[in-house]
Amino acid sequence: MWKISKILIPTLVIFVFLPKVLMAAGLPSVTVSMDGATSPEKISTTLQILLMLTVLSLAPAILITMTSFTRFVIVFSLLRQALGVQNIPPNQVLIGLALFMSFVVMAPTLKKINDNALQPYLKNQLDQKDALQAGLDPLRRFMMVHTRENDLALFLSFSNNKKPKNFDDVSTASLIPSFIISELKTAFQIGFMIYIPFLVIDIVVASILLAMGMMVLPPVIISLPFKLMLFVLVDGWHLIVGSLVRSFGVMQ
Repeated sequence: MWKISKILIPTLVIFVFLPKVLMAAGLPSVTVSMDGATSPEKISTTLQILLMLTVLSLAPAILITMTSFTRFVIVFSLLRQALGVQNIPPNQVLIGLALFMSFVVMAPTLKKINDNALQPYLKNQLDQKDALQAGLDPLRRFMMVHTRENDLALFLSFSNNKKPKNFDDVSTASLIPSFIISELKTAFQIGFMIYIPFLVIDIVVASILLAMGMMVLPPVIISLPFKLMLFVLVDGWHLIVGSLVRSFGVMQ
């Protein structure tokens, strides 16, 4: 008890008196205020900062919904369930791998956004509206290529707008959810194909154990080493990662 009090009392003293000591030292204070924007230029700068913060807060949603990240994460999750391992590889490893794979797939699109929108905007060759449109166009084209027509028609019917005549008439609000459900379907199709060989191993092992009368022993304990051995022998990570990246038309 005495040892705890020797540590706790000085800590409380520091937290109580340290703010007063810092205030007495005259350290500068930092304040955030919305006042003082008396000219249009200052108001425009303030709105730009707020817009940038809003975009940064929405960056995870943009990454998940408008890129190849969704397909990769779902396939990796289904692969882990098919192998029968619980949390190996960890979620951080799978998400990190899916993230860098998304950078590889999206590299041509990001290059077009940088060349057509970001760099001209930084050089004052485009205003904000034109730069936003120029940057959104390559991303829209990427999503359009990987969106099924029936999925796009579904959300276009919800919008109650006229039937689009070309790509430019398709609204982004209808294109994004269409792209998401298309990616979900493709990911589940790939996951189903991955599941089949591991399911066969589970069935064979369960049948052998049942024939031997070992009904108490869970088949997963016996089938897991065989599934891991099969996955390693065929170089599963190389095959799956390569197939997923090639499914977007990269490195063909």
